[in-house]
Amino acid sequence: MFDENSRYIKGVTVEVETAQGVKVLAVKLRRPPYVPGKFTETKGTDRLDMMAHRRYKDGTKFWHVADANSELEANRLVERERNENPLVREETRFIFVPES
Repeated sequence: MFDENSRYIKGVTVEVETAQGVKVLAVKLRRPPYVPGKFTETKGTDRLDMMAHRRYKDGTKFWHVADANSELEANRLVERERNENPLVREETRFIFVPES
């Protein structure tokens, strides 16, 4: 069901019923583990898959970064609101990048 490098590979599955009464299998939410790492500045067009590729040589491990930041929607970590005023500087943001 999941690739072997997926964060859900060891997840517990449960049977649940949808609002329409259909029974489906779902992966139970898990608590992300604590991992050592360091804060890394995000810049303009940074993407988590590219950061993961630089750090782990595997872009599919972007979810390690999301887990370390307790973010279920990984791309929110690098999203930036664009300001059309050229006098407004972009906000510097740091996210936690785990060691492995």
